[in-house]
Amino acid sequence: MKRFFFYLLAGFVFMAIGVSCEEDPVTIGDGIVGQEPFINGKAVYDVFAFNKNIETIPTNQLPVYQLGYFDDPIYGMTEGIITSQLSLASSGGIQFFGRYTQQREENDPDIPNENETVSEVILYLPYFQTANADQDLDGVADSLDADPNDPSSDSDGDGLTDSEETARGSDPLNPDTDGDGIGDAEDDSTPDNIFPERRQLDSIYGDRDAEFNFKVSRSTYFLRDLDPDSGFQESEPYYSNQNLSEDFASDVLFEGVLEISDEEILIFQEDDPDTEEDESLIVEERIQPGIRVALDPDYFQENFIDLEGSSELLSNANFKEYFRGIHLNLNPIDSEVMILFDITQARLTVKYTYEATDGEEVSIIDEEEELRLLSGGGNQAIQNNAVNSLTSEAYPSEVTDTFASDDNLPEESASRIYLKGGAGTFAEIELFDLMGGGEAINEIRQNNWLINEANLIFYVDRERLDAAGITDEPPRLYLYNAETNLPLFNVSTESNVEDSSLGVFLNYDGILEQALGKGVKYTVRITEYLNNIIQRDSVNATLGLSLTADIRLRTNADVILPDGSEKELTLGNGITPLGTVLVGGNVDADDPKRLRLEISYTEIDP
Repeated sequence: MKRFFFYLLAGFVFMAIGVSCEEDPVTIGDGIVGQEPFINGKAVYDVFAFNKNIETIPTNQLPVYQLGYFDDPIYGMTEGIITSQLSLASSGGIQFFGRYTQQREENDPDIPNENETVSEVILYLPYFQTANADQDLDGVADSLDADPNDPSSDSDGDGLTDSEETARGSDPLNPDTDGDGIGDAEDDSTPDNIFPERRQLDSIYGDRDAEFNFKVSRSTYFLRDLDPDSGFQESEPYYSNQNLSEDFASDVLFEGVLEISDEEILIFQEDDPDTEEDESLIVEERIQPGIRVALDPDYFQENFIDLEGSSELLSNANFKEYFRGIHLNLNPIDSEVMILFDITQARLTVKYTYEATDGEEVSIIDEEEELRLLSGGGNQAIQNNAVNSLTSEAYPSEVTDTFASDDNLPEESASRIYLKGGAGTFAEIELFDLMGGGEAINEIRQNNWLINEANLIFYVDRERLDAAGITDEPPRLYLYNAETNLPLFNVSTESNVEDSSLGVFLNYDGILEQALGKGVKYTVRITEYLNNIIQRDSVNATLGLSLTADIRLRTNADVILPDGSEKELTLGNGITPLGTVLVGGNVDADDPKRLRLEISYTEIDP
């Protein structure tokens, strides 16, 4: 009770007067506040880090899939291939195309043949976009804006501000929106909003200007939804080292050379010759930037529309068994690029026409059916199945020589921490020492320290990254309790500014701090976790450290380690291709970038 009183009093004192401490680490301040026996100081403690390797990870029903090639200068090349089921929009199947069932068309003499004919088949994979990418709200993405903080900037130099052009409906990134030779500032006849807006794309790594060969082929491999070994109670696991497109592909549905565009895809109306207005200048649909290709219509005529009335279309389960799915391959031509996709947002649309007879008049009606890859996502469970094959080169010896196993744990901390996404690497962290830290923890208790802030600081090995030419750095680390796989932060008390990957859990942090466009360090605050150890006798657990594509994704999955054993790890590490190198604890003790635990405390003299 006496200790609690002092802790409580100390808290009120600091809240009231906002005392701060500027002493060097491992020194104790001697200032007395209001003659009360409170001493402020900082201390640093050893941290031990051990690199661990992953053999393969489960990659089905993911929130994000990797497609293409990513060449990491340290960890080597990784190829990502997507194999996905195709499913009908309704679990009840498709009973007919057009107005009537195939049975009625064949058996009812009053029902003419509708002649359903595929007109177009479109596969669409939208790119990720940067959230809140227009700070000054002038209609121009920050990466394209002459001054992203000034709505009065003139990004295309035509004499109109970006805000004025957005209000007028002309293109703030094109001085002559309609291409008639008259600049927008002088042109009074520019049609409104007929240009594709440009977006700030995200989750694209490598050469964004690279051309690549994109191929869509039909899969002959049946992806089971449920695992028979679990009595069909759990999802069937598929792993990153399973390249299904090599041995289970048949017909090529599309193959061609593409490049990444940040422009919207505009669909214009057809001009009606019976009106004076030119309807071809009216935008009918704006499609967000993404891969959008036309698949073979004859193939879907034979293998989809012509199946009207057959058992293959009577249920979604029948259709998935029949069609199996598609493989998506993205192969570089001159330079590598890796694109991340949320394929719950992907669509395969089969457009067709049919003949509708009303008396003697025959009309041609446009219709469409939508096929899905995955569905759900967000706050809903992901439905259907898709697998991300991730094939990586062997790591260089400088990386593999540092790997530790549970059976062979080094006595010294790693001098470098190697973190790689996908089926990559992670690290385990021990605070204070390798024996549970009992001596240091008891010393802190005996000193009556109130922990005001506790930080683990992971410095980027800038020398190693610069020597390798690393340009894409992971934006955030995830440090968690490796024994329970629970986060070290309290979700209910965290500071959040927006619902985005870098806008949540800001007290905990772990976000890359940069200088001159390059990463410097990651700071992870574990104040509450450490206070639980000191004050409430919580276990000083082994901590896990990994990359995370999105810290909101903390679902765990069983990965396979090199010795064949399973270990539960968080999902966020598996859905990013990036890697980094951090400074470990086995470096010169005077090195300011040495991995350490920094504690700011108040010592209460009883």
